[in-house]
This record gives sequence, C-alpha cells and structure tokens, in this order.
Amino acid sequence: MPLHPAFLTRPLAHRGLHDRRNGIIENSVSAFRAAIAAGYGIELDIQMSADRRAMVFHDEWLDRLTHQTGPVNAHRAATLRAMPLKDSADAIPTLAEVLELVAGRVPLLIEIKDQDCTLGPHTGALEADTARLLAGYAGPVAVMSFNPHAIGVMRAIAPSIAAGLVTDPFDPAEWPDVPTERLQALAAMPDLARLRADFISHNRADLHSPVVAGVKANGLAVLCWTVRSPEQEAEARRVADNITFEGYLP
Repeated sequence: MPLHPAFLTRPLAHRGLHDRRNGIIENSVSAFRAAIAAGYGIELDIQMSADRRAMVFHDEWLDRLTHQTGPVNAHRAATLRAMPLKDSADAIPTLAEVLELVAGRVPLLIEIKDQDCTLGPHTGALEADTARLLAGYAGPVAVMSFNPHAIGVMRAIAPSIAAGLVTDPFDPAEWPDVPTERLQALAAMPDLARLRADFISHNRADLHSPVVAGVKANGLAVLCWTVRSPEQEAEARRVADNITFEGYLP
C-alpha cells in the first residue's frame, strides 16, 4: 500500500510531542496524547521484550530513560509496562496500547529498531509482532527501519503496510558497532527497489546529497529527521516532502 497522503501534510512529532520540563517524556503515552491534541502525526520507536512483544522505547538499554539498568530485551512485556519513565507519571507503553490510543486519528510512523546489532539479517520476531498488531489497525500507518532486512521481513509478512528505510550517510564514527563495509553499502541505498520501498526518512543534515536527489527523481517520498528549529525546517523543506521534528512547533 502506498504511503498515505497524511504523511506528506502533517509534520511528525519525533517520539511524540515530548517536553521533559513538563513531565512529558519521549515515546510516552502523554507525548502521544499531546501530539494528537495538537494535530501532529507521530513518529515512535519499538524495541522487543523478552517474550517477543513490541514495546514503545527508543534505546536498547533502559538506563537513560528509566530507573533500571540493562537491556530492554531482558525483561518481559508486563515487567517493562510497569517500569516508570524518569521524571514522569508514565511507564513504558506497549505498541498495542499506543495503537489503541491513536486509533487512526493521526498518521503513525513506526521505526523498528535494529535487533541484529550490526544492521544484519538476524531479524523477524519484532517484525512478526508488529505485523500481528497492525493487521487490525485502521488508520494511516507506516513502518521503517535503518535495517533493510527488517523491512524485507515486513514486506514478506505484511505486504499491505507502507514501508520505507531510515537513511543516513552512515559515518563509521557514529556507527562503531557496524562493519565499515556494511555502512558504505547502506549509504548508497541499494535496497530501495528490491524492497519496493514507499519512502525514505533521511538525516536532515544530508538532504542535499546526490543519493537523495536520485531517490526523489525516482518518485519516492522523502521524509527527514530530526528538525529542531524553524530555520532547519525551512532548509529541510527545500528537499523533503515532510519533516520529523522536536523541540519547537512547526
């Protein structure tokens, strides 16, 4: 299914419309409620629990956002759901909970976080639970990942869901756990045609690259991440069809 037009008209709140100073933490139910109330789309991240359930959380590790330590995937979904987020009245939500909350009211862009650790082929469980949950979802939704293998799985098991790649120049200094040759390959975006990608979401600082120009010339939608000021937005919109933003209101 092509990318819903709403993804090209409503700016996407990065991890929800979060505001830590007011107790609204990224990827929290409160952040998603705030985005819905303001009429913005939502971008969120999912990690996998020990019992293979999709949890809405950005980091691989719990330490930054909770009072716990260690990897997210060491805990079952019920345990994670009971973990408070720092400086907040919220806890870690499940994807099922967020889907019920959003209920198609705004576009929902779901980033499947890499579970392979090297952007390689060891994927499948998180994608399977995501596809299961989205099978009954009515509303504008799309999935994306830095890992093309994750999107390959989604294409195989949920071909009707719009899907794309999160893309980047893949500077080795910023990806120390991924082999350099893998990063060089990904930077050229060789998987778009094979995956029948509906869009990319590209690093906003690299939107003027020849690779992105080629993507646009081939008719794919170009989203971008992460815009943090009106000035950055004006620059990004010279190329991008839409933005993912945080820290200000577009």
